[in-house]
Amino acid sequence: MNKQRRKQIENLIERLSGIVGQIDDLKQEIETIRDEEQDYFDNMPESFQSGDKGDMAQSAIDALEEAVSGAEEAISAFDQIDSSLNTASE
Repeated sequence: MNKQRRKQIENLIERLSGIVGQIDDLKQEIETIRDEEQDYFDNMPESFQSGDKGDMAQSAIDALEEAVSGAEEAISAFDQIDSSLNTASE
């Protein structure tokens, strides 16, 4: 691989790192919101937990957990891209 293409790959890796950082920041924010919603649910009276409010809170918690999982999967995919780019630039 020539120097120019290696430099292009280095730039891609740098950009990728920024994207991963942003996704990780988003994941952390989602986790915070999920944890707050979980606390809200946990502190509800049992009669509310088993009612509409509890159902809505639990649905939100489940959806936020899926969002966290999606962010983790994206980070993993980007890590694979990073690895492949590093291999290509060797």
